[in-house]
Amino acid sequence: MSRSVWRGPFVDPSLIKKVEKLKGSTNKAPIKTWSRKSTIIPDFVGHSFLIHNGKKFISIKVSEEMVGHKLGEFSPTRSFSGHTPADKKAAQTAVESKKPAGATGATPAAAKTTSSPTQTKKVTNEKK
Repeated sequence: MSRSVWRGPFVDPSLIKKVEKLKGSTNKAPIKTWSRKSTIIPDFVGHSFLIHNGKKFISIKVSEEMVGHKLGEFSPTRSFSGHTPADKKAAQTAVESKKPAGATGATPAAAKTTSSPTQTKKVTNEKK
């Protein structure tokens, strides 16, 4: 369920205080926060934040396109380390098995017409 309109966006009060404190200063140090549920408001534009993802802090510089989103959206909590080697091998064999017959270099028509001498001997021996 979303938040009602009359209540306005949720922003951690300590976060608002930190942004107000930095507005007058020329040196804008990043604001460290654990409040991933706070909504980005227009006052945050131009400021940089260090957002905690559960393990480390991710540096984010707020732009106008981010207004209305949550801080946590820009700090992923899960990192994809890749598939296991077994998955990579299975994918590779699946690709190789789907190669067409012409991929080996011989044309399919040439492969059908050629026969080995052993096959013709078998046929001739069976007829006798």
